[in-house]
Formats: sequence, structure tokens, C-alpha cells
Amino acid sequence: MMLRDHAIRYGFIVLLFGLIACFAIAADGFVSPQSAVFIFQSVAITGVLALGVTATLVVGGFDLSIGSVATSAMMAASYVMVVLEQNAVVAVIACLLIGVLVGLINGWLIVYMRVPDLLATLGMMFLLVGLQRIPTEGRSIATGMTMPDGSVANGKFGDAFLALGRHRFDFFIPNLIPVSVVVLLVLAVLIWFFLEHTRFGRMMYAVGSNERAAELAGAPVKAYKIWAYVISGVFASIGGILLAARLGRGDIASGNNLLLDAVAAALIGYAVLGAAKPNAFGTAVGAVFVGVLLQGLTMMNAPYYTQDFVKGVVLVVALVFTFALSGRGKR
Repeated sequence: MMLRDHAIRYGFIVLLFGLIACFAIAADGFVSPQSAVFIFQSVAITGVLALGVTATLVVGGFDLSIGSVATSAMMAASYVMVVLEQNAVVAVIACLLIGVLVGLINGWLIVYMRVPDLLATLGMMFLLVGLQRIPTEGRSIATGMTMPDGSVANGKFGDAFLALGRHRFDFFIPNLIPVSVVVLLVLAVLIWFFLEHTRFGRMMYAVGSNERAAELAGAPVKAYKIWAYVISGVFASIGGILLAARLGRGDIASGNNLLLDAVAAALIGYAVLGAAKPNAFGTAVGAVFVGVLLQGLTMMNAPYYTQDFVKGVVLVVALVFTFALSGRGKR
């Protein structure tokens, strides 16, 4: 029994360090500051999205629209600056408003219209995928492009906006830490503190654990659930802002894998330290795990088409640690 308990609690952490050790031996240069930073940078955006998904998991929901919210925010930021020729502040505000609006609509559909969360957010995902392509008739947005009405988009991304995705801070080594990594770490600490150490966060856990009991205790259950989807929408829009700043254009196909990677990180988080529940710390570790895995496979020249398979195997192992070994799946 004690061995099983230790396996549940520390098994995934051991697996993470074992993976790092294997890649350190098999791939030259894997253990270096530059490699570590590249891993963090590669998962910064999906990590931010995964933290938003965690908020909905906490209240017993799920958000499938995060990837499309992020790409919509990216396209909106590009449209505002390149086509409308506005500054970075206007673009960021527009993106955040998109996240809030989508979160409110998702929450309203789920709470008041009683649409199951998977169906509501799936419908929103398809709606946004189509909506973001209408202004440019399905084309990516870049300076000098010809718009459907024949006009030319002469705006450009501001230097301040591009710095969000491209600037690097000095940390022992010049130009080492990207802004996106700092954003991920700050948001991870904020959402961890919010969920674990505030009354609002603890009530969100109570809603997810037993919605009926929370309602009988006088908690505004509907408000908590709506706020969870607003948080998810805002985090997804922040991810879209970072993506637009990194690319410097509105690439219509750049967010294809965001949903799957973010969901994988959030679900892997269940297995970290035997939490068996959605939690911000576990989600951050899950995002790092995905980054380590993909970076190691890339440095070993593994075929790109095997990466999704390996991620799937890891996710299944994480869920086995969480539910099968711990008995959480029993009713």
C-alpha cells in the first residue's frame, strides 16, 4: 500500500526527471541553459492556455474553445495594427475583450441555457474558426497585403507589441529569458495563489467537487462557473497576443495544435504529486513535461509524426497514475 501511495504521489515527477536524464545522455546539448529556455519558450503559450483550462476544470467544466480564442485574438491583434493601423495598446485591449466576451457567452450557454460544456465550447470553437477568417477571406494578415475590397493594408506591428514575443532579458547570459516565459511564470503564480489561497478559488473547488452542496450552502454557483470561463477566455487571449507578437503576422494556421497541447498539460497536472484534481502547479509541470518531451524528441531527430503519438502515451500514463492506481475512478 505504501509503495503504491508513493508511486501515485511521486511517480510522475520521477518520470519527468528520468526523461530529462535519458535525453541528456542521448542528445548532445540537451542539458544547457539555452535548451532549457527553448523548452520554456516552446510551451509558454500552451502553458498559458492550459492554466485557463484548469480554471474551468476546477468548477467541473471543460473549455474546448481555447485554441480558437487564442487564434482569434492573434488575428484580431494583427487586424487592428495592420489593417486599422492602431497602436499596440488598442490591439491588446481588443484581444482581452474578445477573451472576456467569449468567456461570458460560454458561461451563459452552459449555466443558463443548460448546454453541456463540451457542446457549448465545441460550438464556440467552430464559430470562432469561421469568424476569424471572414474579414480577410481566409488569408493570413501581413503588412502590404491586399484586402478583399482591393485596398492595401499599410499598417505594421509596433515595436512595443513585438517585444512581447521577441524580447529577451539578461539572466547570467545575455538575451536568455524571453518575455513569454516571464508571462507564463507570473500567470502560473497568480492563478495558483488565486485557486489555493483565496476564498473565491476555494469556492470554485467546492463548486466543482459538489455543485449541489455548494448551492445549498448559499454559494453563487452560477457566478463562479461563469467566472471560470471568463478566466479561461482571458488566458487564451493572452496566449493569442504572445503568439501574434512572436510571429509578427496573423497566421491563420498557427494555432492548430494549441488546444491539444494545452489540454494535455492540464490533464497531466492531475498526476503531479498525486493531486488527482485540477491544479495550477500540476498544469505548469505538465506543460514543462510536454516541452521536455518534444525538445528531446526533436534533438534526437525523431520523426515529427511520432510526437502526437508519444504525447498520447504520456497522457494515458498520467491518467492511469491519477485514476486507476489511486482508485479515484470508483464510484
